[in-house]
Amino acid sequence: MTENTDRPASRGHLPAEGPGRVWSKPAQLVLGLAGAVLVGGTGLFLSAVFLHVAPSNALSRQYQDQVDGVVYPEFEQNWKLFAPNPLQQNISVDARVRTVADGGTTRTRDWTGLTAQDLAAIRGNPAPSHADQNLLRRAWDFYDGSHDQDEKQTNPRGRLAEQYLKRIALQRIGREVDGERVLEIEFRVTSTTVPPPSWSGEAAPPAPKVRELPWWPVGDEDYRGLG
Repeated sequence: MTENTDRPASRGHLPAEGPGRVWSKPAQLVLGLAGAVLVGGTGLFLSAVFLHVAPSNALSRQYQDQVDGVVYPEFEQNWKLFAPNPLQQNISVDARVRTVADGGTTRTRDWTGLTAQDLAAIRGNPAPSHADQNLLRRAWDFYDGSHDQDEKQTNPRGRLAEQYLKRIALQRIGREVDGERVLEIEFRVTSTTVPPPSWSGEAAPPAPKVRELPWWPVGDEDYRGLG
């Protein structure tokens, strides 16, 4: 009686699998370089954040401009993340632009409610975006903390705060309004104190305060990188 060689091999006698995927040397080189860049970039970023939160030292003072360039304004580190202070005021930011036509005639446009746009996107939205909730508010906090009431810079980050606030508004307004190029931009900020509850017996809050910033020129550089 001959053995049937056509039946499949038993589970204990499966043929050995072939070798695994082998990367070519160019592919290994690309993967190695990509990994090195990723690890190096992550290390530099974490080092900058560490120098930012660490007590002042010779290294952090020497590279302060580079560290601030990495951290501010998107990656600022502070305790408000863990122990936020309740908002005492409602801040409303508006912007208007001055445009110029081809013939050289300038026109001042109406105010655009930037904060009103954010509130419209938040209300009724079960999962509002972080940008709609905090981007404009944090930009104003950044500006207010680096300027006095005469709109003069009080620290080296003042110029960065101005550019940050300006670019947020220009991203929404665009380069042109009704076919006319945007020439300048101005901001108006209204601060309204949150009223106390009726049962508290506290005095009524003061009237809202309006703060108008000076006109800022707008150039092509202000739109760099904006979608």
